Amino acid sequence: ALRESLLRVLEVAKERDATVHMPRIGTGLAGGSWPVIEEIVSEILVRAGVKVFVYDLPQGKEGAKPQKDLAFTA
Repeated sequence: ALRESLLRVLEVAKERDATVHMPRIGTGLAGGSWPVIEEIVSEILVRAGVKVFVYDLPQGKEGAKPQKDLAFTA
């Protein structure tokens, strides 16, 4: 399901020449492993040339800050 969803995100990002901004999906209540999810995101989006910014959600009053720009890890 994640791969299918990211393929759709890829289509839209390419159509609009957009970057993708996202939290570490699938690692909270879903119990997923971020390294596995990160590899799938990199495989589908980054390798296709889409810049991806991953955010850790804020725990307090500060806003979310990007923790990793996956566009430079592929």
